[in-house]
Amino acid sequence: MILVADSGSSKTDWLLSVSKDEQKQFRTAGLNPYFLGEKEIVKILQEQAVDMIGYGNDIKEIYFFGAGCSSPDRHEIVSNALSQLFPKSYISVDSDLLGSAYATCGHEKGFCCVLGTGSNISYFDGEDIHAGQHGLGYVLGDEGSGTWFGKALITDFLYGKMPADICKKFNEAYHLDKETVIKNVYQTANPNAYLASYSKFLFEIRASDYAQKLLKSGLKEFVDTNVKSYPQYHRYKCHFVGSIAYVFADELKAVCEENGIHLGKIIRQPIHDLMAFIMTREGDV
Repeated sequence: MILVADSGSSKTDWLLSVSKDEQKQFRTAGLNPYFLGEKEIVKILQEQAVDMIGYGNDIKEIYFFGAGCSSPDRHEIVSNALSQLFPKSYISVDSDLLGSAYATCGHEKGFCCVLGTGSNISYFDGEDIHAGQHGLGYVLGDEGSGTWFGKALITDFLYGKMPADICKKFNEAYHLDKETVIKNVYQTANPNAYLASYSKFLFEIRASDYAQKLLKSGLKEFVDTNVKSYPQYHRYKCHFVGSIAYVFADELKAVCEENGIHLGKIIRQPIHDLMAFIMTREGDV
């Protein structure tokens, strides 16, 4: 059996290849080692992945691709946690960018962008990713992400910049005040996921001029800051992965077209494409 994971800051999708014709899917909270330690990851899995752990003795290989897994020390946090629960398994930990590149580019050269809770970009040469100076996180970066849009909505609401009708809808939906926001952003775990949770409000008001202006602004900032930083951005397909890219695909397509970007795949969850790539690479199908 092979277990593959695609983990963001909000959620982790797991896909288990039970046999050639059978797969089982699981979901847990996000397991970002920038925000969670080894013990916390173990606890989350013990509480949320009991059925999956039950296959432990039969799982030969685990391939984990996650946000925050861009350095050896972060790899080790996740690997050590998984080793406690799956002691008989070979475990590989890599960044979510590499997993997204496998799921979208396959073996072809191209750019892979993540637009989910956070945002990032990498160039894939057909074998490996070449990360740039991006992926600065929710404080300094994450342009066009759920966190970016959530932060924009909250600040517009608190600063009184929202149109009156939209402000009323936002207040009825969330009943926010400054103290609640400050506590959740500065004093609790996973502040990026907290901010990103408000981005779903954009879908509810999507047709409004306010939402369209905000969406275009965020997506254009992602393109200008990330995609256009590569001189050869117009030479290869640019693929997108994540809930923001998928849900607001029409707006994303328009921004890409306006900026001469050769748009490739837009997929919400790369887990099935990722499993197919891993299985093919391993010669299991």
